[in-house]
Amino acid sequence: MSQLAEPPVEVAAGYRAGRTLPLRVELARQLKRRRTMVMGGVLVALPIILLIAFQVGGDPGGNNNRINLMDTATASGANFAAVNLFSAAGFLLVIPVALFCGDTVASEASWSSLRYLLAAPVPRARLLWSKLAVGLTLSLAAMVLLPVVALAVGTAAYGWGPLELPTGGSLSTGTAAQRILIVVAYIMVSQLVTAALAFWLSTRTDAPLGAVGGAVFLTIIGSVLDEVTALGDWRHFLPAHWQYAWLDAVRPRLEWSDMIQGTSISVTYALVLFALAFRGFARKDVVS
Repeated sequence: MSQLAEPPVEVAAGYRAGRTLPLRVELARQLKRRRTMVMGGVLVALPIILLIAFQVGGDPGGNNNRINLMDTATASGANFAAVNLFSAAGFLLVIPVALFCGDTVASEASWSSLRYLLAAPVPRARLLWSKLAVGLTLSLAAMVLLPVVALAVGTAAYGWGPLELPTGGSLSTGTAAQRILIVVAYIMVSQLVTAALAFWLSTRTDAPLGAVGGAVFLTIIGSVLDEVTALGDWRHFLPAHWQYAWLDAVRPRLEWSDMIQGTSISVTYALVLFALAFRGFARKDVVS
């Protein structure tokens, strides 16, 4: 018995699935959104606020017997940039990552435009890849914007000079620039877990605030659990345990071991969550 051939699938002339929802179009859409502009304004304002605080409060290390990174903030523009990263890495930089990756799909659903994008037709995997790529790009831009503005503000206020280390000694301006790049790269990698959490939640809910807030909440819970010393070595499996491993980059001798462990933990969690997001969205009944 001859087997009936499947009817050919008709495709519009010139249609290419890989060309739907181009990255430049999605990036332009996200850049024009108010929340992107507000987040950028907050990151630009932070160095100025810290500068005013130091100007009003005087020498940051004047009342301490122990010297830490914060106490070297006014030594040079490089130190001021490093202190801004130290101040923001624990919480403030979590917010733009969660916002840009968690608001992206859920916002389309809340506007009832997600089904129209898929009917364009944009393949589901293509839509997620475009949304994820733009979300991570904007998150990285936020990570870079803060130290760049802080370096400019700090140099104008305290001058251009080497990075003074709290443990003693200093790093030349060229070496300091390289170390700050390493710090920014590591912070971005460590935030991949938050990005993946937010993105996965964004594919599961039609409420952008739920996706963003859920990712921030779970990130905070991870940080709280890391403070529970009774957990012992189990804390090593928490991404939050390694979030400040980049401090090894602002030492006289660069140490990689903790940053490598932190990177492996973050990337592993992120890959699992991204895979869950793609798998779940491929089977989801999109009605909004």
